[in-house]
Amino acid sequence: MSAQADPILEELIGLVFGAAGHLSADFNAAGAEHGLPHAQALLLLNLDEPMPMRAIADSLACEPSNVTGIVDGLERRGLVVRQADPADRRVKQVVLTADGKRTRDLLRARGYAHADKFFDLPGEARVQLRDLLADLLAGAGNGTADHHCGEPRAQRSWGRTAR
Repeated sequence: MSAQADPILEELIGLVFGAAGHLSADFNAAGAEHGLPHAQALLLLNLDEPMPMRAIADSLACEPSNVTGIVDGLERRGLVVRQADPADRRVKQVVLTADGKRTRDLLRARGYAHADKFFDLPGEARVQLRDLLADLLAGAGNGTADHHCGEPRAQRSWGRTAR
């Protein structure tokens, strides 16, 4: 049995991928301006407080060994340091340096400015779009199997808070 293509569904798929691609391309360009590969920029963007390496691996859907390489690159640039967790010295936490905070803030500012222009919609349309997308993502589950190391998860990207 063959499924008949729904033209609206096909258009929705194209539009969502197009919007995500547009935002992702700008994010990657912003990271590149600071010499940061995608995964390093994403980690920097989402590091608001000291975070154990294991939690970083979980948030980026990475193997811990991949996170080591990402953190190594940020540490070489002086953007993060590893520190022992005061509660358990066996656990290493990743902490932003002053340069890391400045770079993170620059990435966020550029991302917000770009997104503000991109999502420049009339009236309540921005709120409606947000609500619709949030409902779709909530209904889809967390989708961890579909993520690869360094891809954003909706609930972590840009330090987003729940509505």
